[in-house]
Amino acid sequence: MRLKLTVAYDGTGFRGWARQPGERTVESVVRAALDRCCGSFSELAVAGRTDTGVHALANVMSVEVEGGPPPERVPEALNAALPQDVAIVAAEEARATFHARFGARARSYRYRIFRRRERSPFEADRSLWWPRPIDLDALQANAQAVLGEHDFRAFTPTETQHDVFMRIVESAQWLERDADVVTFEITADSFLRHMVRILVGTMLEGRDLEPLLEGRPRTDAGGTAPPHGLYLTDVRYG
Repeated sequence: MRLKLTVAYDGTGFRGWARQPGERTVESVVRAALDRCCGSFSELAVAGRTDTGVHALANVMSVEVEGGPPPERVPEALNAALPQDVAIVAAEEARATFHARFGARARSYRYRIFRRRERSPFEADRSLWWPRPIDLDALQANAQAVLGEHDFRAFTPTETQHDVFMRIVESAQWLERDADVVTFEITADSFLRHMVRILVGTMLEGRDLEPLLEGRPRTDAGGTAPPHGLYLTDVRYG
């Protein structure tokens, strides 16, 4: 049986998604839970291979399982075996050809900024603390430049495994969540490594995005915002 699993996690205590020898990763604890709950499993794939410190509200996995509980009981069974900073929030049986990564049509990310003058211990691993003034209107206008299809090579590390740098952005906007929190929300067909974080860092530095979206080198863009403000919020299929 092939399952589609939606997983949420606090990335603070993980060295990202992907398994690494001797490191605590989201994939490694998920595999350990699957080992405990299923007779056997194979073909585990994930929609977003998040980096160290990055969070997820709704990342998606696909996995082939034999044995174990029926789909409606999978979240309860896996959550009993998972640590407190990871949770399966939904499970369903998927078609035999479903693949969490290759079947995804769009992914959405949120970058969270805490802008109060005084820092908060509760926000330290959840958002970027930015006590300086923020011109939300200027950020909003700048974000509109990324809409559509562009070459984003300025927004990924120079040393990269990517061969294609064109990406199609469906939406990009800044939102004022409350008096203390603003977020950058973006949806695209797929993302380059560090793309959202470099976009945020560049905009916060007050740089104009538009001329950077024509294949400019990484050195022309701004700094990379830290990972703990970034959340994978949604993956769309079909």
